[in-house]
Amino acid sequence: MGNVTIYFNNESILVFILRVILGTLFFFQGYDKVFKVKIDGVIEFFRNESRHVKIPEFILKSSAYFTSYAELIGGTLLILGLFKNYALYLLGFDLIIVVGAFSMLKPMWDVNLLFPRLILLGILLFLPSKWDILSLDFIINYLNK
Repeated sequence: MGNVTIYFNNESILVFILRVILGTLFFFQGYDKVFKVKIDGVIEFFRNESRHVKIPEFILKSSAYFTSYAELIGGTLLILGLFKNYALYLLGFDLIIVVGAFSMLKPMWDVNLLFPRLILLGILLFLPSKWDILSLDFIINYLNK
């Protein structure tokens, strides 16, 4: 290992706080869908909500599985700071699916839950990765130097 000096500063604390908050929001959303409501409950909810719109069953089921597990796994990875960028890409794709689904169901839907996640995700993608030193990604990269 080479000599690496680690400085905790406002930037590193900011990235940590934003990453853990976003990860927690997604984790608990996914946790509820996978373990409490269950995937069948999620599918049934969207089936009931979309009865006026013809959505093929395979799209309904695959979207429910993808979004539920993407939120659970992506949120966990963000909290840990492991594969951060890939987790952010996965969760960004999740948000695209959610926006598409809710826009089909109800064009004037409440976006209060969407925008905080979207803004946090955008900020985390924008901020330099070198600031994210309170993460497993940093520790793994540090140990490999």
